[in-house]
This record gives sequence, structure tokens and C-alpha cells, in this order.
Amino acid sequence: MARIGMVNYINVAPIYEIWKERSFPTHWQVIEEQPSRLNVLLAEEGIDMGFVSSYAYAARPERYQILADLSISATGPVGSVFLFSELPPESLDGQRVLLTRQSDTSIRLVKIILEEFYRVRPRYTVGDAYNEQTKEGAANAVLAIGDDALRLNAEQRYPVQLDLGEIWFKTTGLPFVFSVCAVREAFLADQAEEARQVRQALVDCRQQGALRMAEICDRVARRIPMDCETCSRYLMGIEHDLTPIKIQALERFFQYLIDRGEAPAGALPLKIFR
Repeated sequence: MARIGMVNYINVAPIYEIWKERSFPTHWQVIEEQPSRLNVLLAEEGIDMGFVSSYAYAARPERYQILADLSISATGPVGSVFLFSELPPESLDGQRVLLTRQSDTSIRLVKIILEEFYRVRPRYTVGDAYNEQTKEGAANAVLAIGDDALRLNAEQRYPVQLDLGEIWFKTTGLPFVFSVCAVREAFLADQAEEARQVRQALVDCRQQGALRMAEICDRVARRIPMDCETCSRYLMGIEHDLTPIKIQALERFFQYLIDRGEAPAGALPLKIFR
């Protein structure tokens, strides 16, 4: 059995919609979940490989390798990882900021952006970003990702909408890698060739999906819902490769985590499986 974790957001549609059309060995089992749940499954050996938060690798580097040429990343605005706020970010010192439960990487990124780039120290809580405004004592800002972020952006609930990929790019000059495709070292020890075949299949789907973007947008836009043109603009901004500059960007992010005591020094250098 090769158990493959797949994010259940439309940001992987250019890969996953093609994957679902194809025939693969019956022992390749796909498990769909949100990023934070896939992190747990990989750590608990509930999956063997898959798209997990970049932070999941940084937190346990001795247990994983990163599959080459696969990611969920953006060079500039990502369109689905936002800090939605009633206040400008520089005014959030001491204010309540609600963090989504759905992504470990985005939680670390927003803290780096607020604390290191804007030099503010909010009060953080964790909860349901999409439904936060319906509660009494709602947060001054919420971190939302994926389809929740797309919906909040479309509804224009908040006056300030900070795209975290864009802020990272403007500050560092680098892309941001939100998710990597990681594989367990224990799985590689027994089934390295199987992992290599899965990696190549994912890369092949990614390449084919890029050629069929209009068709894929037509399939998935209604999930938000959004119109096909908006969906196309969004998906064209999502990247699924892992180029040398993105490896450099991962290294920069991981160095922040190490310096902040949020990841072990062993997170660097990266281990890439080809």
C-alpha cells in the first residue's frame, strides 16, 4: 500500500483533477484532508507521503524527505492565504487575532509577518475563521486559508485584506512555499522506487493540468462559488513546482523558524528525494 495525502482545496485542482482521470495501481490510495490533518496523518504514519504544510517537514526533519519538483507555492500574491483585519497590521499590537486551525505553515508565517516585519505582538486565539464575525467579541483580525479565504475575500467582510504571499515576497524578494510533498523516511527505506513512481505521476499530472487550466477552472469554480474568470486568475497564481529559488525560499522560512525556536536546527539543510 502507498497512501498518498491530497489537500482537499481547489489550489491543488491542476494536479488532482488530472489524477482522478487516470488509472494507477490499485494499491495507491489517496486520502483527502485539510493541510493540518494531513500533517497529523503523516506524523502518525496514517499516510506514507503527500502534500503537507511546509512546517510539518521543518518540525520533524529527521522523519521525512521532500519530493523534488512538487509544492503548493506562489511568487507574490497567493490569493488564498489572508489576514483579514478591521485594523491596519501595524495597529494590531495587543489586539486579538484569530488563527485558522487548518494550516500550521500559515500560522507560523502570519506570526513572522506581524512580529518580525510589522513589529507588533497581537493576542492569538485559534478557531473557525469563516464564522468568526458571527460571534460576540469577535477578533480584530482573522487568518484564513484555502476555500475559506476565497469566500471571505469574495464577500469583502473586512476592510483590510493582507495577502501573506504578497507581503512575504515584498519583504524578502522570494516566493513562499506553503506546502511540500513529503515522504516518510521509513517508507523510503522499504519502497524508494514506489515513492519515485508516485512522485513522477504527480509531476506528470501537474504538467498536464497546466495545459488544461481553463477546463479545470470550469470544473471547480462552483465549489466556492466564484466565476470561471476569477477562478482562473487565482489558479494561475498558484505554483506547484519546487525550483531552486523556492528551495532558497524554504531555507529562509525555516531559518526564521529555527531562530524563533519553532523548529530544530536539523530542519536545514533540506533533504530532497528525486
